[in-house]
Amino acid sequence: MWQYEKKLQYPVNIKTPNAKLAKIIISQLGGPDGELSASLRYLNQRYAMPYGEVKGLLTDIGTEESAH
Repeated sequence: MWQYEKKLQYPVNIKTPNAKLAKIIISQLGGPDGELSASLRYLNQRYAMPYGEVKGLLTDIGTEESAH
């Protein structure tokens, strides 16, 4: 389902570190509204779904979010 290549799509050359910007970026990954939180919310909500189709959809969305 996923293809993993350990290389960046675009080269990154950091000349001057910016702690303020780094804090914003990391909050998008692991903060309350980040990718990990969204993935866990989808995967937890699937247990309360009465229909298999909806449960499967939430599972697919949750695993796709964790792939980001």
